[in-house]
Amino acid sequence: MEPENPEEATVVAGLLPLASASQQPYVSELLSFTLDRLHKEPELLRVDAERIRRQMQEVAVGNYRAFIAAADALQSIREQITAVDKHLESLITEVPKLTSGCTEFIDSAQQILEKRKLNRTLLANHSTLLDLLEIPQLMDTCVRNGNYDEALDLEAFVCKLSTMHPKVPVIQALAAEVRQTTQSLLSQLLQKLRSNIQLPECLRIIGYLRRIGVFAESEMRLQFLRCREAWLAGILDDLDQRNVYEYLKGMVNCHRMHLFDVVNQYRAIFADDTSGSEENYDGGLLFSWAMHQISSQLKTLKTMLPQVTEGGSLSNILDQCMYCAMGLGWVGLDFRGLLPSLFEDAVLNLFSKNMNTAVENFQLVLDSHRWVPLPAVGFSVNGATEDSQEDVTPPPYLMEHPPLAVFVNGVSAAMNELRPCAPVSLKHVLAQELVKGLQAVSDSLMRYNASKMLRANESVLFLSLCRAFIEVRLLDMELLIHIVQHALGGVILVELL
Repeated sequence: MEPENPEEATVVAGLLPLASASQQPYVSELLSFTLDRLHKEPELLRVDAERIRRQMQEVAVGNYRAFIAAADALQSIREQITAVDKHLESLITEVPKLTSGCTEFIDSAQQILEKRKLNRTLLANHSTLLDLLEIPQLMDTCVRNGNYDEALDLEAFVCKLSTMHPKVPVIQALAAEVRQTTQSLLSQLLQKLRSNIQLPECLRIIGYLRRIGVFAESEMRLQFLRCREAWLAGILDDLDQRNVYEYLKGMVNCHRMHLFDVVNQYRAIFADDTSGSEENYDGGLLFSWAMHQISSQLKTLKTMLPQVTEGGSLSNILDQCMYCAMGLGWVGLDFRGLLPSLFEDAVLNLFSKNMNTAVENFQLVLDSHRWVPLPAVGFSVNGATEDSQEDVTPPPYLMEHPPLAVFVNGVSAAMNELRPCAPVSLKHVLAQELVKGLQAVSDSLMRYNASKMLRANESVLFLSLCRAFIEVRLLDMELLIHIVQHALGGVILVELL
């Protein structure tokens, strides 16, 4: 069966897998065959393949020696080429080593020649050099014994020699050793600035640093503040951070005493720089450094105050901070205006935690409470003082309702922690926290009533607890008002602003 037209034949040929240029004529020929001829084509192809295979075998048998010789020659050539490649690679690898060895030999020989020349020069000036070479040891001894004036005199003498004889190797070597000793002296002086020293010692050390001449005036101011900051940081590192209260007290006391001293030392040491030159102008360096220290202290307070769990401790820390800020105010570093927000957040956080604890304890006791009538317990008020009579006393019938008694105790504990440090500015926020706690208890009671099936006598007791809770809400609000009234009256007022 032949295709109806050439275009259809072209399309069919394009769909066949034999689509290369060399195979296209055969494909075209196949498309021109009849169906019978196509059925015979596989057999014809098989006969041709068998004929070609026999011819190839005859050729191989007739010329097998040539094939074997060619294969052996090819294998030999490959082996020889591989050996040549290896030798070339080895040669290429060894050539840089040879070059490097020659270079090292030349450098070594040059160094030997220079050392020989130096030795001859040393021999010619042996007596003079023997005295000069003792200068570094003598200077090192002076540094170790704290004789800094003598050490600096020797250093100045060697610098003068180095300037007068810049091309004499022994003088330059001597100057290099003296510079190393001077670096040791510089390290000792800076280390002294990192210790607990008073103003006279600071003046002496700065004088030595000026004689050394390593730092410019502005750099010397910066080094002084860096060293004093390292000393303050060392004091703070020695404090025990496991006890947050003691750590904060120690940190505030450290800044109160030592930061004041450092500022005064800086002003006393660099106060004589009144020339007005740009070199002596520090660009507010002292103020920036002091503000950095105060900011670091405030950051530590912000981080660690939430870990304080007692209102009395917060009050004591606040007193220390106010005292510290007031003392630093003498040198223009009064930061009392930055304290209110920190301690307000800490007080609010402490009160919120205590209220959450009270609500959680109420929920635990309520879930495990057995509704049985309990005898009423009275409280004796004999011998009450005038101050105690002003306090809001919980009603005795709370003992009949343990869950409610636990909650009231928790709220009372939260109020007691609030007494020593009660910011007046938080009175509305604290009231909201109290209302939030009361609302949480109300929701808990509603959920309990909806989820529990109580008997008649148990329902009576539960209803009695709910009535008592209504009175407790009024009692808690009265207690908060009582605390705020005392705060406004100055009894427990914290003057934050």
